[in-house]
Amino acid sequence: MIQGRVVYVLWRREMIKYFRARSRIAGAIGMPAFMLIFQGMGFRKVEFPGLPESIGYFQYLVPGIIGMTLLFTAAYAGMSVIMDKQFGFLKEVMVTPASRISIVLGMISGSATTSLIQALIIMMMSVLLGFKLPFLPAILSSFVIMVLISMIFINIGLILSSVLKDFHGFSTVINFIAFPLFLLSGALFPVSNLPASIRILSYFDPLTYGVDALRGVLIGHCEFSIVLDISILFTLSVLMVCASGYFFRRAETI
Repeated sequence: MIQGRVVYVLWRREMIKYFRARSRIAGAIGMPAFMLIFQGMGFRKVEFPGLPESIGYFQYLVPGIIGMTLLFTAAYAGMSVIMDKQFGFLKEVMVTPASRISIVLGMISGSATTSLIQALIIMMMSVLLGFKLPFLPAILSSFVIMVLISMIFINIGLILSSVLKDFHGFSTVINFIAFPLFLLSGALFPVSNLPASIRILSYFDPLTYGVDALRGVLIGHCEFSIVLDISILFTLSVLMVCASGYFFRRAETI
C-alpha cells in the first residue's frame, strides 16, 4: 500500500538536502554547461550528416545535453541511499511501519525533482546561448518525458545501491553503466550515423528513446515516433519501479 505521508516526508528530506548542498548543484550542472558552451558553440556551424538543413547543431545538441543531465543526476541518486545506509538512517526508516514501496516512491520523487530542477537550469542556460524554445504545450510535454527518463535511471541507481555497500564500488559500477548509455543514446550525434553493429546496441538504451522524444517535442525532429518513444519510457519506468521495490525488500543489510 502506498502511504502518501511517507512519500512526502522522504521527498521533503531530499529537497532540504539538495538546496543545502550548493556545491552539489554547481558540480552537477558544471559538465553539461561546459558541453553546451564549448561543444555547442564550437560545432554550431558544422554540418553533421543526418541532420536536416533547417536544424543547426546547437539546436540538435540541447535535448541531448538535457538527457545527459537527467541520466547522471538520476543514476547517482543511489549514492545518497548508500550514505543513508552507512549512517544508519535507512535502517531506522525500514524498521518503521512504512511500506517498502512508499519508501522507494519517496526516494524516487525526491531524486526526480532534483533531476528536473537541474535539467531546467540547463534548459534556461541554453536559451541564453541561443536555443529557441517551442510553444508552452511542447515545453510541458518535455517535462513529462524528463520525469520518465529520471524515473528509469533513478531506479537503476536504487537497485545498485540495494546490492552494493560502499561508495567506491557504486561509483565504479555506475560510471561503467552511465557513460556507454550516454554515448550510445545519440545525445551528441544522430544514432543513424553509427555503424550498424553499434546502432543495434543503441536500440537497447533507454536514453536513446528519451533523447529522441525530447528532440521531437523541443525541436520537431526525431528518428522514431514520439508515441513509440514515450510508450517505451513509460513501460520501462513502471518495470523499474517494481524492480527497485523488489530489490529493496530483498536487501539483506536493511
